Amino acid sequence: MGTIETFINNSIATITFYHPSSNSFPSSLLQNLTDEIYSVSKNDDVAIIVLKSAGNGAFCAGASFDELLAVSNYEEGGKFFSGFANVINAMRKSPKLIIGRIHGKAVGGGVGLASACDYSFATQKSEIKLSEIAIGIGPFVIEPAVSRKIGKIAMSEMTLNPTAWKTSKWAFEKGLFSEVFETIEELDIRLEEYTNELSSYNKEALLEMKKVLWEDTNHWDSLLYERAAISGRLVLSDFTKNALEKFKK
Repeated sequence: MGTIETFINNSIATITFYHPSSNSFPSSLLQNLTDEIYSVSKNDDVAIIVLKSAGNGAFCAGASFDELLAVSNYEEGGKFFSGFANVINAMRKSPKLIIGRIHGKAVGGGVGLASACDYSFATQKSEIKLSEIAIGIGPFVIEPAVSRKIGKIAMSEMTLNPTAWKTSKWAFEKGLFSEVFETIEELDIRLEEYTNELSSYNKEALLEMKKVLWEDTNHWDSLLYERAAISGRLVLSDFTKNALEKFKK
């Protein structure tokens, strides 16, 4: 079912998620990540949060295909897609700045997680793709987070070309990635340097900056769940069921 692990050192909380299927997310793991973000956010000893995934392969492959295939009714579908809504809202509401370590490829919901980070580090292998429309649904839940970072035009470019990977250079130029490095080793050196410096700043100033960064997003409390309901309905279509079977094979 995957794992969520948190390590706190020098006021920096590092949350690491893992799943054997390319760090994809079944609903239980999404809920665990949401709970962990809320828990760490309440810790007064923590100044900033680093969000990362395990391994050297994909950063995040998005939603679990096995669980998507198992959805049998509208309620189940809406509940599953609400998992990503919960995580993004937890990241948005957290009083801590969240730094993303996007070491590898990100698909679908993985792009949503990267977009919900306040600052992010990536490598040249950190390609991104929004493949949802190719399987009969769409990146409805994560769209507000993605569009907020890269703009509606760039988001639509990704969405309407669902089989094409966008390079880390493209993501950097559009504003999704803050810094890009050739290797994971170089990324981690810079990440440690950056987080140590950032965590030493006035916590109250960091909190106020977080509020500024997420101004005008309070309506996401309802918007993301309305979007989840759309995906929950579409995932029941024959088109999507057949497409998921093909992708799985």
